[in-house]
Amino acid sequence: MRALRNPFRTRGRLLPSPVPVGSPVAEARGLRVLLGQRPVLDSIDLAAHAGEVLALVGPNGAGKSTLLAALAADLPVDGGEVRINGRPASGWSAAELALRRAVLPQSAALSFPFPVEDVVRMGRAPWAGTDRADEDDPAVASAMAATEVTEFAARPFSALSGGERARVALARVLAQRAPLLLLDEPTAALDLRHQELVLRICRERAAAGDAVVVVLHDLGLAAAYADRAAVLHDGRIAVAGPPAGVFTGELLGEVYRQPVEVFPHPRTGAPLVVPTRSP
Repeated sequence: MRALRNPFRTRGRLLPSPVPVGSPVAEARGLRVLLGQRPVLDSIDLAAHAGEVLALVGPNGAGKSTLLAALAADLPVDGGEVRINGRPASGWSAAELALRRAVLPQSAALSFPFPVEDVVRMGRAPWAGTDRADEDDPAVASAMAATEVTEFAARPFSALSGGERARVALARVLAQRAPLLLLDEPTAALDLRHQELVLRICRERAAAGDAVVVVLHDLGLAAAYADRAAVLHDGRIAVAGPPAGVFTGELLGEVYRQPVEVFPHPRTGAPLVVPTRSP
């Protein structure tokens, strides 16, 4: 019987080299994505740099998840280009891309009741057959400890709560040890403690030199943990920059169609965004 082809085979694979802090890891240049004839993204110019957390924020339907998928090279584009590690995304094979970027989708679903540890270990598949395959065990253990899922390593993934599944899915991404992390609403199913935990992990990965792009709905989390925020509105970037500079009541009120007040946190100075409410 013919052996199954390994999509992550070693032959011909170019392993990633370290990216200097501050250098672009993923770039969108004049990006345009259509859904039917309707532009979902238009004229997007954005870069994610090594050593930073970049938050994508904006109202529902603004194009955040679409932009994340395009940066991951998981979505075909209708104009412009996406570059990863200085090369057009189309120039990388699927196996080479898997070594360079790890993607956390909005929801994690599995058809079989794999144990949690096996799910996390799936993140190591791209490194099979390389000289870094011996990092598998420590990478899996470290990722599970960071996301606080070690205690249910043997439990079936299907038996977990939504928040527990979300943390296991993040552990899989961390175990992959790619220099670009693309996370789509990683805090959506989490309680307060674990929301903070996830964003601290993002900051730790950036401090270690990774580029982290994270879609967030919580503007307070984005302001507290992101180096830069890109505010999307109707498929375009309304503004991008440090949250303290771009999170203004006027801009956010217009983008979200909800009056807000923005004031500095009394201890950290990070912007706090509060909807304007009647007394």
